[in-house]
Amino acid sequence: MMKDLSTYKNFYLDQLLGDTLPFWFPRSIDHQYGGYLLMRDRDGSLIDDDKAVWIQGRFCWLLATLYNTVEKKEEWLLGAKTGIEFLEKFGFDTDGQMFFHLTRDGKPIRKRRYFFSETFAVIGYAAYAKASGDAQIADKARQLFGKCIEYAEQPGLLTPKFTDVRPAKGIGVPMILINTAQQLRDTIGDPRCDTYIMKWIEEIERDFVKDDLRCVMEQVAPDGSIIDHIDGRTHLPGHAIEAAWFILNQAQHLDNDERLIALGTKIIDYIWERAWDTDYGGIYYFRDVFGKPVQEYYHDMKFWWPHNELIIAALLAYLLTSNEKYAKIHEQVHNYAYGHFHDKEYGEWFGYLHRDGTLAQTAKGNLFKGPFHLPRQEWFCWWMIDRFEKNKLLSQEV
Repeated sequence: MMKDLSTYKNFYLDQLLGDTLPFWFPRSIDHQYGGYLLMRDRDGSLIDDDKAVWIQGRFCWLLATLYNTVEKKEEWLLGAKTGIEFLEKFGFDTDGQMFFHLTRDGKPIRKRRYFFSETFAVIGYAAYAKASGDAQIADKARQLFGKCIEYAEQPGLLTPKFTDVRPAKGIGVPMILINTAQQLRDTIGDPRCDTYIMKWIEEIERDFVKDDLRCVMEQVAPDGSIIDHIDGRTHLPGHAIEAAWFILNQAQHLDNDERLIALGTKIIDYIWERAWDTDYGGIYYFRDVFGKPVQEYYHDMKFWWPHNELIIAALLAYLLTSNEKYAKIHEQVHNYAYGHFHDKEYGEWFGYLHRDGTLAQTAKGNLFKGPFHLPRQEWFCWWMIDRFEKNKLLSQEV
């Protein structure tokens, strides 16, 4: 694969700037009310003008990150600013918690019982603060990160979804907070980040990674034991894959920490064994840890984002280990995803396929899909390979 790295690097940047981003930008800027109009059909036409708060934060992050790392284009910075201003004006309820779903002009429709809107606001605010030098927004990013820590450590602060009859915790919270802290650390900095990152990694390793079953659980009891009921047995490969590459990213930050590399690659191995559809290709959306029927009827569909995450995870695993196994996984998932999800006529990716890879529907943006997983994958893969090549040149010069 080594000879193909530059080809992949150029491909990902070309796709990002020439295909993915132009689908969303500048057409999605809402010049009337601020923020972004992201609920779009195949050709970019609007399906709905409501706004998902967490995707507003995600698009802020993308535009500001492109400004910080690719080219200092003023339109990207201004595009990020309109998202920040919309979130500041409409994103927060009077109790400090963020909304999840707003009308186009910012009226609240729904709050959820989790704080993912906050985590994506943190990374959007932090990336914008680095790009703009806005100290107030930087302070707000750090304050929001602190709020996320409070929500994670004091679950009673948010209205619980379930009773306390069968207590459980999900991998989603420590997983997303690892990435939130990494982004905050790498943009504007926060002294709390690395301590908490390692705490959350340790929680995932201790409670969610099951070596005896070669599986990573989506949900466990508070002590890490498996809840042998249908929801407790269901695992979501996409979340485990995200956890894997966030852990590998931390390994890279710690000068290629061997223990973290072993943990991240082990998670990839477990998910690859369980989640790759050997008949049709692609990643299953849900699986049962014991191979029993899954409750969700769409369990065998192929959603876009787990493929984005595995493209990143496998490539990062290869760069850190030189193990050709991960190069082959990366190539296999890359070929499947760009062959099935990518819309060659209008750009970007479809979000939802049937198990056999046929198109389930044409939406490219809704309350859950928007300009994040795909452009983040293309940006991060480009950035990874670029940094790898530069570091290799430096080592050769020394």
